[in-house]
Amino acid sequence: MTSFFKLLQWVLKGAVFFTLFAFALNNQHEASVHFFFGTQWRSPMVLVVLAAFTLGVAVGVLGMVPRWWRHRQLARQAEQASATLAPAAPLPAQEPLHGA
Repeated sequence: MTSFFKLLQWVLKGAVFFTLFAFALNNQHEASVHFFFGTQWRSPMVLVVLAAFTLGVAVGVLGMVPRWWRHRQLARQAEQASATLAPAAPLPAQEPLHGA
């Protein structure tokens, strides 16, 4: 059963690769991106799309970094607080459930 899922995973990866490859082949014409002060960047369309995607991912990750830091800090504080707290009394032994 696991070999079937591995095969399915490889087929899906291949389909995504060939779809993106066909997209790249169909968008080889030159595109220009106009910046400020009359400067422009001329490149194949697929590189422009790839650069926009990469820039978007980078901005998204940088936007999440402060939340990740805050989350890690809160997790560390909670871990330290749980390590310093000692249980006041041992918990009573649990009886097994009826029928178990």
